[in-house]
Amino acid sequence: MKQGKLIGIALLVIGLVLLYMGFNAANSPAEEIGQTLTGRYSNQTLMYLIGGAVLGVAGIIMAIKK
Repeated sequence: MKQGKLIGIALLVIGLVLLYMGFNAANSPAEEIGQTLTGRYSNQTLMYLIGGAVLGVAGIIMAIKK
């Protein structure tokens, strides 16, 4: 395997882990109360979700790029 594909797969895995952590944080009771009162997620939860999505997409692109 080429080095770029390995890095892409690693980024994809890290992105999936961050998304998992973000979804767990978003469904926690404290976060749901905060979302009900303010109408938005906390900054930490947003960073998990956005970071996971960005790393996941970057990983997919790097893994399939020739």
